[in-house]
Order: sequence, then C-alpha cells, then structure tokens
Amino acid sequence: MTERRGLFPPCDPYREGWLRVSDRHRIYYQEAGNPDGKPALILHGGPGGSIADYMRRLHDPAAYRIVLFDQRGCGRSEPHAGIADNTTWHLVADIEALRRLLGIERWQVMGGSWGSTLGLAYAESHPEAVSELILRGIFLMSEEELRWFYQSGASLILPEVFAAFAAPIPPAERGDMLAAYHRRLFGPDPEERLTCARAWSRWEGAALSLLPDPAREDDFETPEVAVALARLECHYFVNRGFFPEADWLLKQAPRLSGIPVRLVQGRYDLVTPMIGAHRLARALPHAVLRVVPDAGHSGTEPGIIDAVVRATEDLSPRGASRAKASAPPPDPQAPRIPDAAPSRTQRTKT
Repeated sequence: MTERRGLFPPCDPYREGWLRVSDRHRIYYQEAGNPDGKPALILHGGPGGSIADYMRRLHDPAAYRIVLFDQRGCGRSEPHAGIADNTTWHLVADIEALRRLLGIERWQVMGGSWGSTLGLAYAESHPEAVSELILRGIFLMSEEELRWFYQSGASLILPEVFAAFAAPIPPAERGDMLAAYHRRLFGPDPEERLTCARAWSRWEGAALSLLPDPAREDDFETPEVAVALARLECHYFVNRGFFPEADWLLKQAPRLSGIPVRLVQGRYDLVTPMIGAHRLARALPHAVLRVVPDAGHSGTEPGIIDAVVRATEDLSPRGASRAKASAPPPDPQAPRIPDAAPSRTQRTKT
C-alpha cells in the first residue's frame, strides 16, 4: 500500500462575508487559499450541516482558490434552521449568485453526502459553470436510500442505536419514521421538538464512521447542531429533495459528459450505502470511482481523506502540469486518427 495522503496544513479564510439571497435569507461564505488559484467550491452535508475547518484543507492552498458557504438555515447563515424558501432549487440559485458575486467563470465543485446531491443538481443545471466534480459519500435521494437509513437497513446493523432513534415515536407510527418525525419536529410542543431533534441527530452521528466516535455523537446531540440538522433533513427528505421525479439526478447525468468526475465511496458506508455510488458510476461511464475498503461515511476518515486529497491533487493546475510532463512524446510515425464526431449528448448540451 502507498502512504496515505493527509490534510493540507491549516488554512484560515482570507475573506468572509454574507450574501443576501432573498428577503428571508442571507448566506455566510468564506474564501481561503490562493486568490489567483483555480476556483473550487466545497458543499457541506446535511441538509443542515455547516462549514468545517478541515474542508479548507482538502485542497492545496497554493494552487486553489477555495470557496465555502453555509447553506440556507445552516451554520452562520440566517435565519438558523429556517425552512421557508429552502429547497434544492433555492440552493442551486444561491450557488450561482455566489459565483457571480465572486467573479468566477467556472469552478471545481466538491460535495460530500448531501453535498454530493446538491453538487450533482447544480452541475446538471449549470454544466457550463463546472470545471470538474469531486463527490464523496454519494446520495441520490432515492426511496431505497431513505428507507435504508430511516426505516430498515442500517437498523439491522446498529439495532441498539436505532432503538434509541425510534424511542420518541409511538409503535403504531413507526411504519413511516420520516412522516412521524416530521409531525413532531414541526409540531407545537417545543420540548418534543428538541427531544426528537436530538434523537434524530444522534442516530446520524453514531452511524457516520466505520469506528465509533462518542465525542462526535455528543456534539451531534447539542441543540444548535441537532435542531438545524433534524429540521432541514426531515424537511428535504419528506419532500424527496424537491426533485421533479424519481431518479432525476441519474436521468440528467448525460449533461455531465464533458466534465471530469471523481467519485469516492466508503465500502461500509451506513448512511449512504455503496449502491448509490455504483448506480452513479454506471450512469457516468467516464467517471473515476474509488472505493475505500476500510471506511464508512465520514469525510474525516483516513481513507476518505486520502482519496479526496488525491483527487484534488490530480485535478489541480500542478497535477495537470505533472501529468503533461510525464506523458510520452508523440510518435511522428504514428498514423493520424481522425477526431470522433461529437455524441448526441455533447451536441445538445446547454
């Protein structure tokens, strides 16, 4: 085995601010790395997560201009945990508004977990604005995935933890956990709302990585984290991501035919199981899928960090220069092969 890559050194933002995106919402954003570097946008998970310091360390700060933002209702964006005017398509529009504000023509888009969902939705809506995609912990917002994590699947592997997740819900309502949680997370009783938010969030925190992390589980149960994560995830999931039809992301995949794609998936991911990455890789034959054999879902597991950092290095300007320098010179005696005609998807791509 080759030595695993680690994170780049700590990298503080050189710019931060808020962007007003509607009468209700303003989003917090930050930039780090090299202001003249290759633009790269990083999308956090959830819905309901937020920017984390380690995310700025997945790219070489000398080569990349790194952009992050807290999505509507998340982190330092306002209002906290707000669900009004908060859908996938509002977030896609926010990304475009941020790109225009920062004067960026095209950027690399990276996202993990829900960030992979949003990254796909954005790239399929605006392929002309995306130079490459790096997606981790693939989540397609399918019925299969939602049932796996919130109904039956992961519950068979972590039954004692799932029992605690199910505890706030009366047995008669456990046939549809998403609907039962939605009634309580948005119900009139503030004590019940907080109890359910903490149970929801702790379930996710316990399932994130291959090895347990009690400190993370405790952090996920704090009210500030739990309320945003539970309310926004449940809001998005009962509405199936606000997509117009099932498997919308896979059906739109041909729009990405001209964009380099790197996929990273933990083999033992309990939150967004391997089937999503497998299906996406089949829909994107040009994508490179790397399966990490000793990882779950968390973006901070060593094997996941290694795979993601290798992808950012390969796609960096320095990586492209190294690849060009190591390529063999063309053979002047070799016959010329005519350029292939563009495919139908390339001709019709907008």
